[in-house]
Amino acid sequence: MPRALPASVEETLALLQAGDYVADRALATALFLALKLKRPLFLEGEAGVGKTEIAKVLAGTLGRRLLRLQCYEGLDIASAVYEWNYPRQMIAIRLAEAAGDRDRAALERDIFARDFLIERPVLQALEPRPEGPPVLLIDELDRADEPFEAFLLEVLSDWQVTVPELGTIRAEEPPLVILTSNRTREIHDALKRRCFYAWVDYPTAARELEILRRKAPGAPERLAAEVVGFVQALRRQDLFKLPGVAETLDWAQALVQLDTLELSPETINDTLGTLLKYQDDIARIQGSEAARILTQVRTELATARLGQEGA
Repeated sequence: MPRALPASVEETLALLQAGDYVADRALATALFLALKLKRPLFLEGEAGVGKTEIAKVLAGTLGRRLLRLQCYEGLDIASAVYEWNYPRQMIAIRLAEAAGDRDRAALERDIFARDFLIERPVLQALEPRPEGPPVLLIDELDRADEPFEAFLLEVLSDWQVTVPELGTIRAEEPPLVILTSNRTREIHDALKRRCFYAWVDYPTAARELEILRRKAPGAPERLAAEVVGFVQALRRQDLFKLPGVAETLDWAQALVQLDTLELSPETINDTLGTLLKYQDDIARIQGSEAARILTQVRTELATARLGQEGA
C-alpha cells in the first residue's frame, strides 16, 4: 500500500531500515531533504556501495512504481524519453489511403497523437499516478554522454519534456528522482546544481556487519564478523577494484552455501572469485597474504571481545 513521505530524518531512517537498508544519518538527512523539498538526489560513490539500492528500497517501502533508466554510452532520447511507434503509424497511413482519406493535415495530426507515442522511463515518470509520483532512478549517469546529461537539465529543473509534435508535457507533481554515478567522469555543475548531493562511502565495520545480519541472516555470527573484518582489511590494500558491500554479501552467501562456520586460508583462496573481480587482485591476495590478513582480523576481533568483557 502507498504510504506518505517521511516527515523527519528519524522517519527516513526508519523507512530505509524497513527495507533492510542500513544508512548513516548524513545520507538519511540528504534523502529526507530531497523528498521534502522535491529535489533530485544525486548519489556518488564507488560501485557496489548501495546507491542503486536506495531507489529500490524507497519505491518498495513507499509503495511507488520504480522506473529505472540504466545509462550507457550512446543513450539517446528515443531510449530514455520517447519515440514514435513507426510501424503503427505506417499501418494508419495505409488504412487511411485505402479508405480514400487524402486530407494530409488531418492524417498528420492523427498519426502524431499521444496514442502513437512510446513512453520511455523519463516521460513515464511525469505521468500522474493514483499511488503518487513514481521513483525515477537514473542509474550510472557517468556512463552516458554529455549531450544526454544536458537534455536532463530541462527535466530536472522544470519537470517537463518537450515533444515537438505534441508540445510540452509537464508533471503535475515531480517524481522522486535518484541519480547515481560511479564517478568514472565528472558530471557537469549545471546538473549538480539542480540536485541535492550525497557521497555514499564504504560502510564502517559496525554498519557493514549490521547489513550482513539483515541481508544474509543465515551466516553464523563468527563467520559474519570475520567476513566483515577481512573485507574491511582488503579495502586498505592497494587493489585495482576494492570490494563493495554487494561483494561482501555475495561472499557471505557463498560461504553459507558451503556450510562454512569460520574462515580459513583454504576457504578464502577457493572463494576469492566471489569477492574480487580482477585476476591481478586475486593473485595478490591468495596464499600467504590471505593467511596474514586473516590472522590480523582474528587478533583484532579477539582484542575487541576482551575489551567488551573488560568493560
